[in-house]
Amino acid sequence: MAHPVPADPGYLQRLRASFAGQRVMHTLGATLDTVEPGFVAITMHHRDELTQQHGFLHAGIVSTALDSACGYAAFTLMPADAAVLTVEFKVNLLAPARGPWLRCEGRVTKAGRTISVVDGRALQHAPGSDETTLVATMTATVMTVRGRGLQG
Repeated sequence: MAHPVPADPGYLQRLRASFAGQRVMHTLGATLDTVEPGFVAITMHHRDELTQQHGFLHAGIVSTALDSACGYAAFTLMPADAAVLTVEFKVNLLAPARGPWLRCEGRVTKAGRTISVVDGRALQHAPGSDETTLVATMTATVMTVRGRGLQG
């Protein structure tokens, strides 16, 4: 999708407010790294309390962060009165998420009036290093929700 145009010029403020209200992102220590029309990157640090028995970030944690990146990427292109909900996703776990940092990116592949398709990827990297490892990919179907009293 080349140079998408947001339906709401105030999307950035709405997105930041919505993200701030996501308690699970706070629990994960996740932060918004990059926000552009049709693209969002969320970064989080590897922490022991988020790992599975082998010391890797748990697949559910990686999936949760990827889901938010994909959902918010779609949200950047939605109208001002819309909220976002994921209706389906598929995750491919490609390598153990060892950290020390995880960057989850979502990029809108096809924006629709009601349903959008977003592709995500989770990359691990060390601070100050350009070397990354792709640890997971996601394809998500995201719904634009209106008139249900939902925010963000």
